[in-house]
Amino acid sequence: MKNKFFFKDLFSNIYKKPSKFSEITSQILYGEKFKILSKSKNWIKIKTSFDNYIGYIQNRKYTNNFKPTHKVFSLKTSIINKSNRKKEYLPFASKISIIKERKNSVEYEKNKWIKKKDIKKINHVEKDYLKILRLFINTKYTWGGKTYQGVDCSGILQLFFYYNNKFYPRDTKDQIRYSPKIKRSINKKGDIIFWNGHVAICVDSKKLIHAYGPEKKVLVMPIKKTIDKIERTAKLMVKKISFVQY
Repeated sequence: MKNKFFFKDLFSNIYKKPSKFSEITSQILYGEKFKILSKSKNWIKIKTSFDNYIGYIQNRKYTNNFKPTHKVFSLKTSIINKSNRKKEYLPFASKISIIKERKNSVEYEKNKWIKKKDIKKINHVEKDYLKILRLFINTKYTWGGKTYQGVDCSGILQLFFYYNNKFYPRDTKDQIRYSPKIKRSINKKGDIIFWNGHVAICVDSKKLIHAYGPEKKVLVMPIKKTIDKIERTAKLMVKKISFVQY
């Protein structure tokens, strides 16, 4: 049996150590592929296939038999399940396999339906990064987050590439190393501004979007005001300017 599995729960925290009291470093989404590095009764150590991210998740729902056909293209899509009154959602970029279709909805697991308008075919490419990033406006800032419940600054940027099935590192320190540097004094749409431990993406020459810890949410801010504020409050200077490649 090949060591290739797919996560089959809504989403899960990835922990630094096999404990719920450990630091949450990232999250794994429904349909995401991974390898198992080690396994115990309650925890598995995994390496995600998309970005080779290593951490621990609880030993629960996953399968080695899965072929995704579509993916979620909304901040979250409501799961219609008459046998379960609890409201549940699949987050953006979740990968699903359709097993039955109706006029306006699809079944991706037995008795679990989502709306057709919230999904795209698995090979869909969205080149407009702002269309994706703007889905997360006012989403809560959460360290390690990658969903509607909370997202961090490097996570929201990586989600654009993950949706388009194009490699991009998870953590800001690795994103800085991976991203090519550009040299110009005027910012443009698509520029990525890096600080040590933070990243933002330019909406145009005057504004940027980022998951900003001090404001506790994803928001659009003036570029100059943000650079000045981070320098003043966090004593951090801009480390690198890159650009969104797609």
